[in-house]
Amino acid sequence: MKFYSLLQVEDGHWPGDYGGPLFLLPEMVPKTTYSMIFRKCFGPDMFSWIRHYMAEGMRSTQHIEDKSTVFGTTLNYVALRLLGVGPDDPSLVQARSNLHSKGGALGIPSWGKFWLAVLNVYSWDGMHTLLPEMWLLPSWMPGHPASLWCHCRQVYLPMSYCYAVRLCALEDDLTHSLRQELYIEKYDSIDWPSQRDNVASCDLYTPHSWLLNMAYVFMDFYEKHHSMGLRRHALHELSQHIQADDRFTKCISIGPISKTINMLVRWHEEGFGSPTFQEHVTRIPDYLWIGLDGMKMQVRRTPCNSHFAPLATVREEQGLHDITFWQLLSMRNPDGGFATYETKRGGWLLEKLNPSEVFGDIMIDYTYVECTSAVMQALKLWKENFPEYCSSAISDVLKRGLEFCQQRQRPDGSWEGSWAVCFTYGTWFGLEAFACMGVSAGAACTVKKGCDFLVRRQMVCGGWGEDFESCEQRNYIQSQEAQVHCTAWALLGLMAARYPHVEVLERGVRCLMEMQLANGDWPQGNIAGVFNKTCAISYTNYKNIFPIWVLGRFARLYPPQEKAIRPIKACSIISVLWLFGVCPCSILFER
Repeated sequence: MKFYSLLQVEDGHWPGDYGGPLFLLPEMVPKTTYSMIFRKCFGPDMFSWIRHYMAEGMRSTQHIEDKSTVFGTTLNYVALRLLGVGPDDPSLVQARSNLHSKGGALGIPSWGKFWLAVLNVYSWDGMHTLLPEMWLLPSWMPGHPASLWCHCRQVYLPMSYCYAVRLCALEDDLTHSLRQELYIEKYDSIDWPSQRDNVASCDLYTPHSWLLNMAYVFMDFYEKHHSMGLRRHALHELSQHIQADDRFTKCISIGPISKTINMLVRWHEEGFGSPTFQEHVTRIPDYLWIGLDGMKMQVRRTPCNSHFAPLATVREEQGLHDITFWQLLSMRNPDGGFATYETKRGGWLLEKLNPSEVFGDIMIDYTYVECTSAVMQALKLWKENFPEYCSSAISDVLKRGLEFCQQRQRPDGSWEGSWAVCFTYGTWFGLEAFACMGVSAGAACTVKKGCDFLVRRQMVCGGWGEDFESCEQRNYIQSQEAQVHCTAWALLGLMAARYPHVEVLERGVRCLMEMQLANGDWPQGNIAGVFNKTCAISYTNYKNIFPIWVLGRFARLYPPQEKAIRPIKACSIISVLWLFGVCPCSILFER
C-alpha cells in the first residue's frame, strides 16, 4: 500500500495504462486531417511505441500478445510512413516482406479496408455497403442500428457517413507510393469488388454467416441503384447523430475509434479551422498515454463532463437513493442479469450480422456474469445498510441475479469471463455473487464446483496462471508461469466462498508474496484484460489493486489469534509478518 500510494496523482486519482490494442494508434494518424500536428507534437513518442511492438521482422499484430496479422501490420506500416519513415527503412522493408507473404493488404479485414479507403490507398468499391439509409428506418424495426451495442453503433455511425460521401485523401506522392508498397498486384489492375470478402486467414475470427451474406447481396444491389435524395436525407440524419455525440461528450465520444471518425467527419463538413474540429484536436491527448514503451492510445475514456448534474444537486439522502437504485434497476435485462452500458436491445440473430471479421460478440450488449455479480454485491451491501429501502424490489433483483449466475455456470464449475482473462476472472465473479447471498462452499453444489474448478488449476508454485488464448478459444488454457492477477482473482473467489481447506489459500498468498518486488510493486506479467474475445487490454493497476485486496481479505478472515486453533504453518507466519510490515524473507529464508 505504501508503494501504491506513491502512484496517486495530484487530483487524487490513480492513472493506469489502458492500452494493449495495436490498431488504435495508427487510426489516429490519417494524413487527411492532422498528421502534421501529430508529427510535430507526438511523432517521436508514437514512433518509438510502434517500433517497439512491431515484433521481429517488423511483424505487427492486433494486440501486444497476438500473432502477426495483416490488420496490425498494414495499419502500423502506414502509420510509420505517415510519420515520415521512408520505404527503404530496413524495418519497413522487412514488414513489407512479411505483409506480402500474407498476400498483401488486400486481405485486410473490413475495418482496415475502411481506413485504407479513407487514405485513398484502397477503393471504396472493395467494401460491402455500410447502408447509411438504415438510420432512416423506424427504430422499432429489427436490425435498426439503435438495437446494436453502443460501441458497435457509435463506430458504424460515422463509418457509414464516410462511406456515403466516399471520403478520401487527395492523391499525392505518398499515396502513389503506398499503393505500390502495400500490394502484390498493380494497383490499377485490382478487381476491387472481388476483394470485399477477402480476409486473410490469420485475421479471420468471425467468418461471414449465411445471413450476413444474404444481407450483403441485397444491400450491395441497393447501393448500385440507391436514391440520391434518400442518401442526402440519410447523410443529414447521420450528421445530426454525430453532432449530438460530440456535444454530449465534448468531442471524446465513447471510445477512440468513434472519436477519431467523428473528428474526420467534422473536418470534412466544417473544415480544419472550425471550432468543433479544434475542440476535437484538444481532446486527442485524453486518449494518449506515455509509458516506458512510448506513446500509445488508450482503449476508452469516461468524458470529463458526465452530464449527471442531478446527482450533484441532490441534497436529500432519499433522493440520492431513488436515483441510484432505479438507475440500476432500469439496467436489468429480462434474464435477470446485467450488461455493460445499457439493457440488451436486440436478439441473438443480430450477432449473425457481425461484419467486423476480427471481433466476436460486438453486435448486442450481452448479459455478463461480471456485471451481474457486481450489481448484486452493491445492492446487497445497500440492503444491509438501508434495510427498509425498497426491500422487496432489491430482494427480487438479487434472487433473479443469482438464478442467472447459476444458469451461466459451465459443467466444469467455471464461469466464462468476458472483460478479463478469462475463466479465472469469471469464476471469481460467480463465486462472489453466491457469497454475497450467504452461500458458501459447504452449502451449495454450484459453489463447490466453482471452488473445485479453481483448486484443480492451482500450480505447483501455489499460484494461478491463465493465458489470453482462453478468451479466443473459449476454453481454459494455462500459462507457463503463475500470474499476479490470476492468482489474486482465484484467491478472492475462494475466500469469498469460505473454501474450507485453508492451506490452499496459504499457498496462494505465499506465491503472491514471493512475486512481490523489493519496492512493494508486483511484476506486470501477461496481459490481463480483453474485449470482444480477440483484443487484449493492459490494466497496469490490476497488479497492485488485487494483491492488496487479497492480502487484506486474508488477514481479516484469518487473524493471528486463529492460527492457534489449527496447526501453524510457515506460510501462515509469513502472511502475518508481511501484513504487519516485517519482511519474512529476511527472517525465514536464505536468498
